[in-house]
Amino acid sequence: MSTLGMMFTVSTYGTWLRGDPRGWVDDGIVFPPNPQLEHADRARLKYPPYYFPRGLWMDVGQAIGESLISRMRIAILAMCVQSWHAHFVTAGTPHDVSDIVKCAKDAVRWKLQLHRPIWATDYDKRFCFNAASVMNRIDYVERHNLRDGLPRRPWAFLRDWHEPTHLARGEYTAGNARHATTPGQTGESVVHLIPMISIAARRG
Repeated sequence: MSTLGMMFTVSTYGTWLRGDPRGWVDDGIVFPPNPQLEHADRARLKYPPYYFPRGLWMDVGQAIGESLISRMRIAILAMCVQSWHAHFVTAGTPHDVSDIVKCAKDAVRWKLQLHRPIWATDYDKRFCFNAASVMNRIDYVERHNLRDGLPRRPWAFLRDWHEPTHLARGEYTAGNARHATTPGQTGESVVHLIPMISIAARRG
């Protein structure tokens, strides 16, 4: 089954630990809040949690977008940056997901030059196998921007879903990809949920 798109979520250092009041995930299993566990993980942090100042949100997104496009030729369909995390949706690509995330994180490290951990170690990725799933993910990310008082698509590099997407191996378009799934499939797969296990305490 072909992958039409992916949504990535990368969170910042120390902002979502095991036991978090919002719940937390380890190896695809959702766990309830656990104040004692969260307190223990927070005590092991070597640096304070990191939050992007509002004035840097656009710069962070620009750095991620420019790096993914110039270094990996990835089409970015949606993006939002907030204080403790970023979402971005890409078109299908042959690149390994870990390389995509490393490229995005490294771009921000290079841009900010903070000499401290910025990112949590792990990340979340959702694969989309039909056009409806991709559009739902795009809308989900864009609504974050609207809630923040921004346009749905604040960065000029964002691509329309209906545009042809040239990838590292050949050409992939929304038109020929809609046949990748059969009726009744959801078109979406949660392949890896963020293991929020004191990841911020290990490295950024």
